[in-house]
Amino acid sequence: MIEAVELTKNYGEVRAVERVSFTIPQGEVFGLLGPNGAGKTTTIKMLTTLSRPDSGRCTIDGFDVVKSALEVKRRIGVVPQENNLDRELTAFENLLIYGMLHNVKDRNKEIKAALMMVDLWDRKDSEVTHFSGGMQRRLLLARALLPQPSILFLDELSIGLDPQIRRQMWDMIRKTKIQGRTVILTTHYIEEAENICDRVGILSRGRLIALDTPANFKASVG
Repeated sequence: MIEAVELTKNYGEVRAVERVSFTIPQGEVFGLLGPNGAGKTTTIKMLTTLSRPDSGRCTIDGFDVVKSALEVKRRIGVVPQENNLDRELTAFENLLIYGMLHNVKDRNKEIKAALMMVDLWDRKDSEVTHFSGGMQRRLLLARALLPQPSILFLDELSIGLDPQIRRQMWDMIRKTKIQGRTVILTTHYIEEAENICDRVGILSRGRLIALDTPANFKASVG
C-alpha cells in the first residue's frame, strides 16, 4: 500500500528527515512517534505530495508521490496539524465546499454520514468559529473522510485536546480502520500510539531509530 525508501528532506542546512524507510500494508494503523522537531510532519508532507523529497522515493498504491501526485491525492484524506477550516462558515458549508472540490457524488448524503460519524450532525448549521478545539478537530476528520479515501493521514490529530476528547478521537480512528482504511498518524503521546497503532516507528532528529509493534516495544524496555 505505502512504501517509503530513504526519504530525505533538508531545509537549508537543517536535515529534517534523513533516509527514512518503511512499508505499510493495507488496513494497518501506523504511527510515527517522536518529540516536536523529530521530522514527523515533514515526513507526512512528503507522503501527501505537499513537499518534494530531496532524495529517496515513496509510492502509494503503486503511484509515485512526485511523478503521479494527482493519482495519490485521489486516494488519500489528510487531517493537517494546523486548523485550516473556514471559521465563518457552518460545519455543513465547510464540508459542502470540500465535497464540490473533490467531486463527491450525492454530497448531502455523504456529508450527513461524515458528520454523524464524528457526532456533529446536530451542529451542522453552527458556524465553526463557535466550535471548541475538540469539535474543530472532529470536523477536520469528517472533512478528510468525505471523499471516502482508502488512506487517511492524521498529523497530530489529538494535539491540545483533553483526555476525554482524545479518547473519543481514538474510537473514531478504530471505526475507520474497521472500514478497511489504512491510517498513518503522527503523535508525541506514547499512550496514543499504544492504544490505536498496529505498529509504531520512532523518529528522532529526522531518523527512524526503531520500528515495531507497541507490545514488542513494551516487552523490550520492561
